[in-house]
Amino acid sequence: MARKLKHSKIKNTSILFELLTRQITADVLAGKSTKSVKIVKKYFNENTELGKELQLYRILSERHYQSEFKARDLLSAVVESRKNLSNSKLRNEKYNLIKEIKENYNSTDFFNGRVTNYRLLAAIYNTFLAESATTVSFNPEQTTNSKHTILEHITNKKITTKQVKEKMLKEYGKKDKDLRLLTYQILVDKFNTKYKSLNESQKNLLKSYINNISNTNSLREFVNKEVTTLKNILNSHVNKINDTITKIKLTESINQIDNLTKGKIVNEKQVLTLMRYYELVKEIKNVHSNWTTASFSSRTD
Repeated sequence: MARKLKHSKIKNTSILFELLTRQITADVLAGKSTKSVKIVKKYFNENTELGKELQLYRILSERHYQSEFKARDLLSAVVESRKNLSNSKLRNEKYNLIKEIKENYNSTDFFNGRVTNYRLLAAIYNTFLAESATTVSFNPEQTTNSKHTILEHITNKKITTKQVKEKMLKEYGKKDKDLRLLTYQILVDKFNTKYKSLNESQKNLLKSYINNISNTNSLREFVNKEVTTLKNILNSHVNKINDTITKIKLTESINQIDNLTKGKIVNEKQVLTLMRYYELVKEIKNVHSNWTTASFSSRTD
């Protein structure tokens, strides 16, 4: 008898990863040191089974084709790639990952986070589970519905259940040699809806921080470039300030900003400090803008 597919949120590789990246964001915004960065680096790199499976989730989540044939070929190729992963290693890595999350965070709060693309990720999980199973068979209708959901997402079209069933009757065939797995990347949370108060520079910084957790050189280059830009902006405003005390404080802030370029690895404290510099620039621009408007108005009265 075919076993019923049952999705598990805490066993879904992509959901676990997304919840961790959200935790990183929350910790950074709160000015806390985050343990999630080390957890992500440990379990989601290109050498782990979790990291490899995450790449497969991302392919099915991010690739889009107008052609239904291409969409089916992509799904087939990804499923074949998933079969090459070790289920025993995945189970062991997930067990240790979940254990480490529970040791560092309140598990109820952590796992209760809402995931916007939950239906798609659940469908991918169920498809991987059914297709990689070697000793049991799962409900074919549920498997069909899961593939149906994935294909609709890839094509942004409604796919008939009949089309999916017909495809399932065929052998998947050889693995697509032309398929290149996406380079390991960090899932970026949708800050625009969750953190509306952040300006574009702050959002970009947080996205770059999460995107490059495993690429420290790229993140360091980004921060160093931003420091140079901010320093130039602040210097351009120093001479416009009349108040002596304010000018001294601003000059000291400019001198201190170079500390953000120290070290090979960008830490959470440096990210938070850089965000505060963005806020300082925004406030200075607002003050000067208001002053210019007021000055212009007084001349035209």
